[in-house]
Amino acid sequence: MDARTLTPRYSVSPQISVEDIPAIAAAGFTTVICNRPDGEVPPSHQADTIRAATEEAGLTFQDLPLTHQTMTPENIAQHRAFIDESDGPVLAYCASGTRSSVAWALGVAGAGDLGVSDILTTAQKAGYDLSGLRPTLESMGAEQS
Repeated sequence: MDARTLTPRYSVSPQISVEDIPAIAAAGFTTVICNRPDGEVPPSHQADTIRAATEEAGLTFQDLPLTHQTMTPENIAQHRAFIDESDGPVLAYCASGTRSSVAWALGVAGAGDLGVSDILTTAQKAGYDLSGLRPTLESMGAEQS
């Protein structure tokens, strides 16, 4: 597991495996969000397999596969709701962590929680260059800072 913290309540990671679940639980995460479509991974890494191990460890598992085409306002709102409804820190994963970072950035911008520069700086510090999203984030009404 390569968890990268964006906020105290939200971290992202590249693809996780069943073997990562004990470390995820030990790190204090209470919710895991899968943003990776099953078609991208073998059965050993698909959502149902990760869900079973996550729930067995006492954690909440949410499945919201995202692609460029499914990064819709509805899915961004659902992603945000999963974070807001979690009773503790959330770890979201996809292939590299980028989609999970983008989903977070769009949700934060849409809610007006952070300015565009702050969103981009936060992602950059975690290793994700989301600068190409600047026009989208700005059009969503996020304040520029």
